[in-house]
Amino acid sequence: MYGDGGWEGQQAQQGQQSPYGGRPQHHPQEPQYGDWSQEQQQPGHDAQQQPYGQGQGEPGYDEEFAGHAPHPLHQGGWDATGTHGHVPYAADPGDPYGQQPVAYGGEQPDFYGTDEAYPPPVPPGRRRPEPDPEPEAPAEEEHAVLAGGGGADDDEEHELRTRRERRGKKPVKSKKGRTGCACMVVVLVFGGGLGGVGYFGYKFYQNRFGAAPDYAGSGNGHQITVEIPKNAGGWEIGQKLHEADVVESAAAFVSALQANPRGKSIQDGVYTLEKQMSAASAVELMLSPKSRSNLIIAEGLRNTAVYTLVDKRLGVAAGTTARVAKKEYKRLGLPAWALNHPYLKDPLEGFLFPSSYAVVKGQKPEAVLKKMVSQAAAKYQELGVESRARSLGLDSPWQLLTVASLAQAEGTSHDDFRKMAEVVYNRLEPDNPQTYGRLEFDSTYNYVKNQSKIDLSIAELRKYDNPYNTYFSKGLPPGPIDNPGEEAVRGALDPTHDGWYYFISMDGKTSKFTKTLEDHEKLVNEWNASRKKN
Repeated sequence: MYGDGGWEGQQAQQGQQSPYGGRPQHHPQEPQYGDWSQEQQQPGHDAQQQPYGQGQGEPGYDEEFAGHAPHPLHQGGWDATGTHGHVPYAADPGDPYGQQPVAYGGEQPDFYGTDEAYPPPVPPGRRRPEPDPEPEAPAEEEHAVLAGGGGADDDEEHELRTRRERRGKKPVKSKKGRTGCACMVVVLVFGGGLGGVGYFGYKFYQNRFGAAPDYAGSGNGHQITVEIPKNAGGWEIGQKLHEADVVESAAAFVSALQANPRGKSIQDGVYTLEKQMSAASAVELMLSPKSRSNLIIAEGLRNTAVYTLVDKRLGVAAGTTARVAKKEYKRLGLPAWALNHPYLKDPLEGFLFPSSYAVVKGQKPEAVLKKMVSQAAAKYQELGVESRARSLGLDSPWQLLTVASLAQAEGTSHDDFRKMAEVVYNRLEPDNPQTYGRLEFDSTYNYVKNQSKIDLSIAELRKYDNPYNTYFSKGLPPGPIDNPGEEAVRGALDPTHDGWYYFISMDGKTSKFTKTLEDHEKLVNEWNASRKKN
């Protein structure tokens, strides 16, 4: 505070000035305090005239002062105490900061340490009007209140701020203001956090303990189809129904599903429901077969039958799906081992897996076929068709799938698929003593003829030259002859080893197996005799 007049202040004066000999000199850019004497100086005054109070205690001061025109303050006759008369400046040269005697024997007050120290007292005639104090911002007052303002600390801070303003310094912002602002931010953040916690707590309570929004009644009469994906849980099903405006909330559906003893039996597929149903009504309707409108592909169906079903469900012209299959089969997701086989009647045979499919009008045949092929490929991968083919004496998984299709076509129940698969494997042995490498299955002939006859003559069968006719050609047909189900595939993967070579169905429901042609012919004669009686 006492060094301002040192090096900077000397540049504003002419002549040598001691940095410590006089009052602090102010920067030239601060006219409100340091340059007032020069601004108000009358024309003709000496440019080197010293400002008021300068040069106290310096050697030779009296001589230098006596050779200059009188100071503007002395023209008016005002002394430091506000009275008329000349004030001698007889300070102790050895103590530049000491007390200075007043002209009338009194002692000049020590302004150091007081608000009057910077600048020295100015006579009323020379004083500039002080600007009106700027009103404090309401936010700062609030901060002061928050910070607990008031008392001695506030007075000290105000005094320091006043001094800095008089010296042209930028006032320092109150630490208490900053503290108050920080307090306000903390309060807002903490309050916002409490509000958020309260809101989400309320939502959690509503979801867990409050009644979920639910429609009343069994619907408004407007039907809608909703597709439920495979392996969907209760919440996912509820979301699907909510999006279709069948139920008012997924939570209400989950609650109704848990309350229904048969709720776990809801499967994937397409359901025909009504809009704005109560959750309990929606659950009951989905448990009824009437609501399901899935396309069911039965085990053992040939592709020709599947194409017809898809055409009808999609509402497209007959033959549309078959044409798409023939043209696009390589883009429908077949695994690599299912491609590039010669003499195939239908490259997709065996890959329209028996299951329930969500098929509705508006879908494209290609999309439906992709679903079926994808499900077949996934199931075959799961069962190990590709990895176990060679261990069964087959060249490829394609041949294993063909064996499964033969077992599916000739078997009459799930219990005899393993025995039927053994018959196939035994007859494929080229040196077997019963068929010598021929399968001789009626089903292969019927497949290529696209028929299902049981009264076929051996002469007719043996003369038809076609790779699918196992009475004419040895070994397996070029590919599957139907779409086998999971049980038939499992039978092909795990055949019996009892020595079976022949089979016959006596009632169309169960098969009887024999190991020799003699035993087989006995059963054939019994069957013919039973037919004559009927």
